[in-house]
Amino acid sequence: MTALDLSSPVAVVGTGTMGQGIAQVALVAGHPVRLYDAVPGRAREAADAIGARLDRLVEKERLTAADRDAARARLRPAESLAELAGSALVVEAVAERLDVKQELFRKLEDVVGADCLLATNTSSLSVTAVAGGLRAPGRLVGLHFFNPAPLMPLVEVVSGFATDVASATRAYETARAWGKTPVACADTPGFIVNRIARPFYAEAFAVYEAQAADPATIDAVLRESGGFRMGAFELTDLIGQDVNESVTHSVWQSFFQDARFTPSLAQRRLVESGRLGRKSGRGWYDYRDGAERPEPHTAEPAEPPAYVVAEGGLGPARELLALIREAGIEVREEPEDNGTRLVLPGGGHLALADGRTSVEFRDMVYFDLALDYRTAGRIALAASQDTSPAALAQATGLFQALGKKVSVIGDVPGMIVARTVARIVDLAHDAVAKGVATEEDIDTAMRLGVNYPLGPLEWSRRLGRTWAYELLDEIHACDPCGRYAPSLALYRHSYASDKREGSSS
Repeated sequence: MTALDLSSPVAVVGTGTMGQGIAQVALVAGHPVRLYDAVPGRAREAADAIGARLDRLVEKERLTAADRDAARARLRPAESLAELAGSALVVEAVAERLDVKQELFRKLEDVVGADCLLATNTSSLSVTAVAGGLRAPGRLVGLHFFNPAPLMPLVEVVSGFATDVASATRAYETARAWGKTPVACADTPGFIVNRIARPFYAEAFAVYEAQAADPATIDAVLRESGGFRMGAFELTDLIGQDVNESVTHSVWQSFFQDARFTPSLAQRRLVESGRLGRKSGRGWYDYRDGAERPEPHTAEPAEPPAYVVAEGGLGPARELLALIREAGIEVREEPEDNGTRLVLPGGGHLALADGRTSVEFRDMVYFDLALDYRTAGRIALAASQDTSPAALAQATGLFQALGKKVSVIGDVPGMIVARTVARIVDLAHDAVAKGVATEEDIDTAMRLGVNYPLGPLEWSRRLGRTWAYELLDEIHACDPCGRYAPSLALYRHSYASDKREGSSS
């Protein structure tokens, strides 16, 4: 099954931001495009807006004047659904309401030909449910574009329970022919991206609700240590708190209120107060004229230790040993199986976040996970009230000697980056095990859809087979609410293979 021929008309129903973006993608690819909106005059306005964007592409030399003129000639507003009769593909981008979408497709089924492919751009509704009222549900598929559709490369191609393989394949190949990067996924709440991305927001909000750190500090750690493009607070302000919270709530409800997807009470209060982010002028941050952006907490300069004793290889943080030596600090190594800590002068301990809290140990300071310890600009530290000021000062000075800013946060298990990454890894393994998508497609979706620095399965391989499971298991022991209980898929990945490898050696 190949992509739609470029001579095949494509119709877009719904002419808001997403509808216009999808229409522009199909138009620039070479298709005749029909635009329809239930509100009279909207389709004509949308066609004019698309034409203006094509003009800007010409100005930026991304499109020739001849191609723009040809595209304009292929674009036609429609005043009724009947004018879409000859379409080979109809993509809807109407209100995110199941009843509205179902009614639209029932009407379309009476208008278009039997071989016309139907697609919904829903981001949170069940594709299976959208197709539920059709006489031929097999020809309906999810085509979830990301905003802005002309710029974002990812398209999730979602197969509902009744979607024919031929329909999904044609939709997939058509998206690829349009210059997009399609990924195939099953009809699960949130599909790939909105399912697996929930912990990125949820864990940041949880750390905030625990009063372990403020939004500016959490965002800075996620960016400068975790390697994420934006922090969770600034990103949800950009998306819109109401939009982000609505998706979270929809996924949570669709999974029968699974604790892993529980929404944030702090975000709920933000939405209730009308602080929706950039679009309302205030969200987690204040965007009004003259407002100052809060600075992340950064520790004052401290003296580094003269030496450290490394017990074991530090696991995912092993690169630190080379960096410490390069900074002129002596490293005395004491081999220890699975050792992941440094001993400081005076007996204090410095360890990579492992899901436990500093209060469980005498004189313990935890440091957070980093995407790359060499390039990280900031490191978070956590200590309990029982940790000596000297140990915390030495730990702070050590990382400052490596050229890092240091943020000291409250003593929460798993800190910020470590707990976030572990939960994303867990949901990714769970999705693979349940047939939502392949490992490759999940990694592609998370890199392209939400700009993660690594795909979750790639991150899992880098961190080691048991790392995420062990960290989540420790957090679950501290906070047995069900949210941090590792999935069966992660357990199997972490331990079943190790046993097989051990038995064959």
